[in-house]
Amino acid sequence: MSDRLADRVARRIVEHIRTRALPEGAHLVAQELADLFKVSRAPVTAALRALEQSGAVRSVPNRGFFVGTATPDAVPLADGGEDDEDGLYNAIVDQRLDETLPAKVSENELMRHFGVTRARLQRTLAQIADEGWVERLPGHGWQFSTTLHTAESYEQAYRFRGMIETQALLQPGYAVVPEDLVRLRAEQQGLLSGTIEALPRARLFELNSGFHETIVAWSGNPFFLDSLKRINRLRRLIEFRVTGDRSRLDQQCREHLALLDLLERGDILIAAEFLRGHIGHALAVKERAVHRLTD
Repeated sequence: MSDRLADRVARRIVEHIRTRALPEGAHLVAQELADLFKVSRAPVTAALRALEQSGAVRSVPNRGFFVGTATPDAVPLADGGEDDEDGLYNAIVDQRLDETLPAKVSENELMRHFGVTRARLQRTLAQIADEGWVERLPGHGWQFSTTLHTAESYEQAYRFRGMIETQALLQPGYAVVPEDLVRLRAEQQGLLSGTIEALPRARLFELNSGFHETIVAWSGNPFFLDSLKRINRLRRLIEFRVTGDRSRLDQQCREHLALLDLLERGDILIAAEFLRGHIGHALAVKERAVHRLTD
């Protein structure tokens, strides 16, 4: 295991604490963090022990790790690696959207094209594969998935979302999962507390799409959730450009919190109409940006 991987995981843990506004003493379960970051437990444990030295995390014998007394913003972290990885990731996003990067390409071609080492390229491609928009081919080739590129397809995807998400809320037996509700509320409040401008665009997308996927999952119908996840994979790249202006994200978070309040109270019909309006307004705002990008 490399020190660089542990440093990257440490950054993710600090971000996790900040975004979810986890209080001092909150339990940090190593396996849950490993599952969240799609890594093994070893780098998570190494990262937690490193963060313990800064006071952001404390350990209790036979019980594990817990949020410490130091504020996340005060935690010193290694510089360089994360920014480099984000730079390569963003370059791949931009060139896929511009269609200057072919759908099928070899690792050697990508290394020459971006001027990076194989190790760095493979780390970034592994992240993209986890997100579902590239897959490894036999040998050293990679195939990028189909994504939304036109204004028409983007609008159709949003209208489909509006239909399936509101109908998911109206399914018999729809039930809020309390621990999910606590997590979603903490994430949205964490964003409002000041992390919207600091988070990478990929992480913002994950938080937003994860919010909607979770409330759809409460329907108990896996077909609704599978459909939404597929749409979210398709729209991921174009959303990175459409949400370049983050000025509306505060309002988006407030609407998410209002929706959670309605669902918690059991006002399902009102919540469904509120969600329909939320999605429709988001489309109206983003549609203009999409037309500018695709015309």
